[in-house]
Amino acid sequence: MNVALRLASIVLLLALWFAGAQLAGPRLLPSPQAVGLAIVTEARTGALALNLGVTLARVFAAFSIAMVLGTMLGLVMGRSRTADRIGDPWLVLLLNLPALVIIVLAYIWAGLTETAALAAVVLNKLPLAIVTVREGARALDGGLDEMAQVFGINRWKRFRHVVLPQLSPYLAAASRSGLSLVWKIVLIVELLGRSNGVGFEIGTAFQLFDVTKILAYALAFVAIMLAIETFVVQPFERYASRWRPRPA
Repeated sequence: MNVALRLASIVLLLALWFAGAQLAGPRLLPSPQAVGLAIVTEARTGALALNLGVTLARVFAAFSIAMVLGTMLGLVMGRSRTADRIGDPWLVLLLNLPALVIIVLAYIWAGLTETAALAAVVLNKLPLAIVTVREGARALDGGLDEMAQVFGINRWKRFRHVVLPQLSPYLAAASRSGLSLVWKIVLIVELLGRSNGVGFEIGTAFQLFDVTKILAYALAFVAIMLAIETFVVQPFERYASRWRPRPA
């Protein structure tokens, strides 16, 4: 039933897209056939695979760095009032600083380099990861931690068997929201200061007013991220929350 509803929704979307293309004209809104042909053409030349691969590499590099740092800092801030008071002003600053400002400053200070691009993406994702993990750390059951200490369990085992299971739903939530944010920021970073990737291709197509190419690259990348969301992120979220009681 769920599959049928999803397919029906996709068919409706394509029908609306086709109707809109007929009304707006191919220059403003190319038809699904034209965009599909553009995807095939880019794939045959190898440009599509190259740019998708470059963008995905940046997404996963920035996502991994932000999640590791965000988990460590969020755990420390959630369990230490002193660390939370020291870090909270920095956290508020990063949460409210526009992504575009961070990207532009990173390129000005570090140049149009790969390091600057990744740093800009990480700084945009990091505060959200910290906030989510910090809330999870605050919600940890202190009784379980005390019991583990009474039984003489070392710190690593306490973290592995007591802290991590309680923290895993928050990590899953941070991963899901963070991944959707990171890939959008990566496209902006590529558009402003990189010479390859999906964002760069979209920027080039924008200068030429090539709406067909813009949609081709955008839809190809969205399809990949949708597959990652469906087959990686959602199963991980269900696995991380498997110990929690489900509502009747």
